[in-house]
Amino acid sequence: MLVYLKLIRPKQWVKNLFVFVPLFFSGHFFEFELYPRLILGFLSFSMAASAIYILNDYKDREVDRLHPTKKDRPLASGKAKASVSLALMLILETIALVTGFILDSSFFSILLIYLAINISYSFGLNKIAILDIILVASGFLFRVYAGSILSEIPTSHWLALMVMLLSLFLALAKRRDDLVIGKDKKVLRTSSRQYNLEFINSCLTLFAGVILVCYIMYSVSPEVTERLNTQWLFTTTIFVIAGIMRYLQITFVEGDSGSPTSILLKDRFLLITLLGWIASFYLILYIR
Repeated sequence: MLVYLKLIRPKQWVKNLFVFVPLFFSGHFFEFELYPRLILGFLSFSMAASAIYILNDYKDREVDRLHPTKKDRPLASGKAKASVSLALMLILETIALVTGFILDSSFFSILLIYLAINISYSFGLNKIAILDIILVASGFLFRVYAGSILSEIPTSHWLALMVMLLSLFLALAKRRDDLVIGKDKKVLRTSSRQYNLEFINSCLTLFAGVILVCYIMYSVSPEVTERLNTQWLFTTTIFVIAGIMRYLQITFVEGDSGSPTSILLKDRFLLITLLGWIASFYLILYIR
């Protein structure tokens, strides 16, 4: 059972917390009557994401066996049976879709689009450089808009832009890690072979700057400050600057730009920075 638990990657479910983002940024985080729908939305996306992870691992199992770290994945190592894994994938996908259908028709549509894009990604779109990164990043945007639908709280254009830019930044860092680890071309995914370190380093630097500018514009935007009734959001920028600088340090100096989730959970500086950013936002929005 532990093998199949590892196969569905529950650690990656933290990404689905993005469905709570519109609620947190709206100043209505303690309206608990909204939580049941959001929790079900979180679980629905988690089941859908796990189904996609199984599909990807099944499709990439031969290449993963040549990879220094991915070779230990359940399907690549042979610890998980392909037939059982595919059956589990269908069960998870069914649970996700049924839950989404019961919750809300618009949410269900977003979930369907998310699954369609990721299945298409697994069956060929992941081989197209640049498009592969955009598709991966779009998943986070779908989660945010799904949370917006379930909570009935509109998502600002600034918030959508920041989520998309940050997702692109992290997806690029992951591709960089593929290049650093996969010196042997055989262990690289097809799209990664169309990148090089110079290109990705330039893009990471570009996106880091754009993310900071976008966040600053968000924090001082009259639309946002008037809606949230505060002029102090700009003070949270220091945590964003520190977080991006630390991630760039991990990527360029320490040479570790793999799974953003794993890095966040194991890097104390990043974790403290994130908690500081959340605490400062909480103080500004909820304690006046």
